[in-house]
Amino acid sequence: MAAQIIDGKTVADSIRANLGVRIEALDSAGVRPGLAVILVGEDSASASYVRSKERACERIGIYSRDIRLSAETSEEVLLDQVEAQNRDPSIHGILVQLPLPSHIDTESIINAISPSKDVDGFHPVSLGRLAAGLETFVPCTPAGIVELLVHSGTVIAGSEAVVLGRSNIVGRPVATLLSQKSPRGNATVTICHSRTDDIAAHTRRADILVAAMGAPGFVTADMVKPGAVVIDVGMNRVDDPTKERGYRLVGDVDFEPVSAVAGAITPVPGGVGPMTIAMLLSNTVTSAERTLREDFR
Repeated sequence: MAAQIIDGKTVADSIRANLGVRIEALDSAGVRPGLAVILVGEDSASASYVRSKERACERIGIYSRDIRLSAETSEEVLLDQVEAQNRDPSIHGILVQLPLPSHIDTESIINAISPSKDVDGFHPVSLGRLAAGLETFVPCTPAGIVELLVHSGTVIAGSEAVVLGRSNIVGRPVATLLSQKSPRGNATVTICHSRTDDIAAHTRRADILVAAMGAPGFVTADMVKPGAVVIDVGMNRVDDPTKERGYRLVGDVDFEPVSAVAGAITPVPGGVGPMTIAMLLSNTVTSAERTLREDFR
């Protein structure tokens, strides 16, 4: 029996519909959520992703400020831009699109974003609060993964979850979320990475398998427990001369064979990707709502 396809587009549409109601309430209070997106350089994939975010903002009524800087922009100029957005009360979220040019220190830029506007959830304060189980901005892709699991009816509590990848953007935060003492957590989590011996021995016992290694087709059918829920975070370009653009997008999971074994699986594209943008919008709206709360003034 083929696996259930977990449709990220459908879940993301549901989240955006709910955000529309919240944005109307903010509008009644005289607040319009604002997101500043800073793109340095001309990377085509980054530019495409930024355009998608901007269109998504426009569709639901979030003000989007598009700041484009040349690849030669100095770190000092970029820091000045970030600080300008930190000071602007009409901006509730700041997103600096990664990766940055090699002459700019990414950590310095992330640290310069005010934690109160860190809607990407990458600031050390945000990550620390997440680890402590405190209210914070959760990185968008991990937050979207948990939403997909909940909407698909996956039982997280008591499950064995295996996360492939240990980045601060996906692997570590999603492992934290799944293991937290919360209604959406309480799983037993194993993180695997490039130095893990016999990764397949771990993945075969996983009720929930999250693949975020950036390696096309890494997860094969023999690595998956029958009936497991497989979340594919990978977004890899592979050459394909049959396509007009010369490539196609594939995940970290060998989709067709794994679909014959898994109980549920996310496609690439159309799975985790739409959720990442939806959670960015959600974090921006949450930031705007906080301006109306006494404890955040």
